[in-house]
Amino acid sequence: MRFAYVIAGSEATGGAGLQADLKTFQQLGVYGIGTITCIVAFDPKRDWAHRFHAVAPDVIAEQFEAATASQDLDTVKIGMLGTPATIDAVATAIRSKTWRHVVLDPVLICKGQEPGAALNTDNALKAQMLPLATVVTPNNFEAQALSGLTRLETVEDLAEAGRRVLALGPAAAVVKGGVDFPGPDAVDVLVQRDPAGGEPTVEVFSVPKIGQERVSGAGCTFASAVTAELAKGATVSDAVRLAKEFVTRGIASRVAGRTPFDTVWQGS
Repeated sequence: MRFAYVIAGSEATGGAGLQADLKTFQQLGVYGIGTITCIVAFDPKRDWAHRFHAVAPDVIAEQFEAATASQDLDTVKIGMLGTPATIDAVATAIRSKTWRHVVLDPVLICKGQEPGAALNTDNALKAQMLPLATVVTPNNFEAQALSGLTRLETVEDLAEAGRRVLALGPAAAVVKGGVDFPGPDAVDVLVQRDPAGGEPTVEVFSVPKIGQERVSGAGCTFASAVTAELAKGATVSDAVRLAKEFVTRGIASRVAGRTPFDTVWQGS
């Protein structure tokens, strides 16, 4: 039995966050354990605006204690954290034990927060979580924010963003072009640090785009698929390749509902 751990927010419609992570773990054959950092409950009466509720840091610490005592966990995915206090709690927890892999999905914008609070959260995430990560999976917007680049319009732009993200601490970065990347293809670029100290390696993963609309849960599913494969012993490159295939199928079989957005179907 292989185990994968996730520390992330709960998304009440089931399309993203911890719910998507655990579905992905199950589908890929690993036993998922989760710690909730916050609760996002969309408001259907106000155009599905975000309602954000942070979990108290001491409750996060208690969940972490129980989860890590229950099994010998060495691979963790970190998703939405939401507040500087939450980041403090999670960073302290992660530093308290040794990990084989820490996969960070750097959710920089916490919808539903005031701009000042969101900026404080972003700064805390960069300062405290990036150095602890082994693999980071920023989307187009997040990669721009982390790298300082203003546009990611070519494969070399994605690769350069990845190199700059590596300078913040992680050993690998997967920069996802997404629907914002020009052209007909969904392009992701994996940049990995060279253990021997040479130039980082660059690997490109590309498939035709499936529509031009964002699909909720795609980023969560991708990062948790990477986590599941790493937990099973895959290399980072093979984990990213599988995650790309997995999320592409999930987007193709997306689930529509009464929400204004479709969601990934991990069961596809």
